[in-house]
Amino acid sequence: MPKDLRRAATIARLTEEFRFTGRGGEMYMTAGVAALPLATQRLIMDTVQLPGEFGPDNNPYFEGDFQAMTVHGHRVFWKIDYYPPDDDPSRDPDPADPAAVKRVLTIMLAEEY
Repeated sequence: MPKDLRRAATIARLTEEFRFTGRGGEMYMTAGVAALPLATQRLIMDTVQLPGEFGPDNNPYFEGDFQAMTVHGHRVFWKIDYYPPDDDPSRDPDPADPAAVKRVLTIMLAEEY
């Protein structure tokens, strides 16, 4: 496997682990998602934590950091951004190194993107 693909596979594995456990980052929902009924919010959160179906349209870099889905008729996106673990803007996060990155998952309605 080429080095770039190995790195992407490592990032995808760490990203999936974060989605499943919440460890290594923070999770947020936008105002649009927060305005939905609690049962719908819970279903969206549960769906985000399922193994994703990734393809070229939603995973061009093979890192598993974005997905689009429909839940109870609502088109929902989630995305993961990477930040330095101490929020120091002078440092570059390394998504392949759990000690050098904080993942931030944002769940939003498609129209909020």
